[in-house]
Amino acid sequence: MSKLTGWWKNRSSAGKVEVYTRWSFHFFVLVEILSFGSMAFTVRDPASPKPLAPAVAAFLAVCAHSLLVGFLSSRALDGVTGRRERPVRLAVATAVVTAGTVLLFLGLRRFGWLHEAAAPGLVVGVSCFGCGSLVLTLEKVRHMRLVPLAAAVGTAAAVAALGLPLEEAVGYFIGVLLTCAFLAFTCGFSGWLLRTVYELDQAREVQARLAVAEERLRFGRDLHDVMGRNLAVIALKSELAVQLARRERPEAVDQMIEVQRIARESQKEVRDVVRGYREADLAVELEGARGVLSAAGMDCRVEFATAGRELPGEVQSALGWVVREATTNVLRHGDARSCLIRLTDREAPGILTLLVENDGVPDAPVGPPGSGLAGLRERLAAVDGTLHAGPAGDGRFRLRAEIPLDARRVEVRA
Repeated sequence: MSKLTGWWKNRSSAGKVEVYTRWSFHFFVLVEILSFGSMAFTVRDPASPKPLAPAVAAFLAVCAHSLLVGFLSSRALDGVTGRRERPVRLAVATAVVTAGTVLLFLGLRRFGWLHEAAAPGLVVGVSCFGCGSLVLTLEKVRHMRLVPLAAAVGTAAAVAALGLPLEEAVGYFIGVLLTCAFLAFTCGFSGWLLRTVYELDQAREVQARLAVAEERLRFGRDLHDVMGRNLAVIALKSELAVQLARRERPEAVDQMIEVQRIARESQKEVRDVVRGYREADLAVELEGARGVLSAAGMDCRVEFATAGRELPGEVQSALGWVVREATTNVLRHGDARSCLIRLTDREAPGILTLLVENDGVPDAPVGPPGSGLAGLRERLAAVDGTLHAGPAGDGRFRLRAEIPLDARRVEVRA
C-alpha cells in the first residue's frame, strides 16, 4: 500500500496541488466529450430523423476539440509553473479550431442537418472549454475578461450572419457569455492558485537557505573574532623572530615560544567554536524557531514546563544548538504543516527533555544523510546528554534530547 500511495505522500504541497489541477483539466476532456459531444446522438426527433453522418461529424469534431483543449491546458500549466514558455502558437491554433467548430455546428443547424435542440449544447460546450484553456495561457486579468465577451459576440454574430432568428442569436449570446465567464473564472483561479502555491513553496525554500546562510555567517563571525587577532599577533611575532634570528639575538627563541603559546590557545578556541561551547540563549532560540516556522506557514507550538528551574549556561547552550539544528531540518526536509517543541522536566525525575516533532516527513529519505545530528550528539555528550531521532509513524519525525539534572548544576529560583 505504501508503494501505491508513496507517489502522492512524497510530493510537496505545491506538487499535490499541481497533480490535482492537472487531473481536473484532464477530466474536462471526458466531460466535454460525454456531456456535450453525446448531444449529437441523444437529442434527436424520432418523428423527423436527421441523417446520421452530420451527427457523427459533430461528435468527432467535439472529440478532436476536447483533445486539443486538454493538450493546450497541459502546456499552459507548464507555463504557469515556469517549466516552459507559454504556448502562444498553440493557443492561437486552439482559438481558430474552436471558432471553426462553432461555425460547423451553426452551419449544420442552419441547413437542418442537426437538431435545433442539440446545436446550442454543442456550441456552448465547445466555446466554454475553449475559452477556459485560452484563459490559462494569459497573464493579465484584463485580457482574461475579454475572452468570454469575444466568444459571445463572435457566436451571436455568426448566428445572425447565417440568417437564424434574432432571438436565437440573443440566446446564444447570453448562454455562451455566462458559461464561458464561469469556466474562464474557474480556470483563471486555478492557474493563479497553482502559481501562488509554487511561489510560497519557493519562498519557503529560500527561507530555509537563508536560515542555513545565517548560521554560516554566525559561525564565520565567531571564527573571525577568535582567529583574526591571534593570527595577526602570530604573524608579527614570527616576523620579529626572523629579524632577531638574523641578528643572532637570543630573544628570537622567546618570541617563537610566544608564537607557540598563541597557536595552542587559538587551536583551543577554534575547537570551542566548532563544538559550540559558546553559550547560546535557549529562550531566544525557542522564540526564533517559533517565528521562523510560523513565517513558513506552519502551526508551531512551543511549550515550557521546567518547574521554575534556572538552567545552567552549558545546558542552555547545548539545547539551543539542538533547537537551531532541528528548526533548520524541519525547514529543509519534508513538507511539514505542524511542529511541536516542548521543554519539560516532568516526564522523568531529574531528566530535562527537549522534544521536537513535526509531520510531513517523506517515507524515503531525500538526499544523503547529513552530519548535523552527529554534531548535536557531541554537544549533548559534553553535558551527559543523549539524543534520539527518527520517524515516529504517520509521516512524523521526532527528535528527543535528554539531559540529566542534579543539584550541583541546577539552581532553583526563590
